[in-house]
Amino acid sequence: MEETNRQKKIGGVLQKDLADILQNNLRDAGKTGILISVSKVKVTTDLSVAKAYLSIFPPKHAKEILQDIDAVKPQIKHELAQRTRNQLRKMPDINYYIDDSLEYIEGIEKSIKGTEDPISNPDLLERRKKS
Repeated sequence: MEETNRQKKIGGVLQKDLADILQNNLRDAGKTGILISVSKVKVTTDLSVAKAYLSIFPPKHAKEILQDIDAVKPQIKHELAQRTRNQLRKMPDINYYIDDSLEYIEGIEKSIKGTEDPISNPDLLERRKKS
């Protein structure tokens, strides 16, 4: 089902503010050398739940960072609600997911440039999980 304009607008607002909040929290925690960005925020039709897809570089720290974010989820939601209080009545619950599309694309490029051809042997690439 196609996202409505309202869902897209709310997703865009949440994406911008969430990226800023997560970067600030990462900096305050003293974790340097890690870059986090919010690649997409999808909001449900009833505006009660949002899925935030996070790109974390370097990818080896992704699971650790996601656990840290889940631990401070209420504080992030509160700060996000403070920033968007004039735009949203009710703050949706936010679920965080790792966006692995860049690693997937990189794996495809490495396979194509290398001797192993994923087109003739599709078992070389990992299966992507649908979320």
